[in-house]
Amino acid sequence: MPKDALSLIQEDHEKMRGLLEKLSNTTERAEKTRIDLLQQIEKELKVHTAIEEEIFYPRFRDADGKEHAKMYHEAMEEHRAVEDLVLPDLKQTDPQTPEFSGRCKVVKELVEHHMQEEEEEMFEMAREALSKAELLELGEQMAARKKKLMSQM
Repeated sequence: MPKDALSLIQEDHEKMRGLLEKLSNTTERAEKTRIDLLQQIEKELKVHTAIEEEIFYPRFRDADGKEHAKMYHEAMEEHRAVEDLVLPDLKQTDPQTPEFSGRCKVVKELVEHHMQEEEEEMFEMAREALSKAELLELGEQMAARKKKLMSQM
């Protein structure tokens, strides 16, 4: 059965919470595990942000007034901060150091904050502004795009 856009996003969030938790629970001795988890997190984040930015966010932004536009721009900036600044910094850090642990915590906190804002604020606004049929249509588009992106990585 097809998922609506919010269910698809929520599912991705749950998976990301699990990956971030696993990474933050690793020790400095778990170099390979840290590298593998970080690669998986990066892939999941790239695909997730792509489907949000290409499909969901523009529809959300255009569905209502200034509050939607404000939230859209904030979410886009949070994506940019994680993908362009924090994650590359973490990837360049030696996984066998305390700095890696600290930077993992920062990534985890930023991503979890972003997901929480989406779930608690954006989802409610989307439910008010978009019909169930529209959310289902967006979910179908997002699922197809996600499948394509995952196969390309």
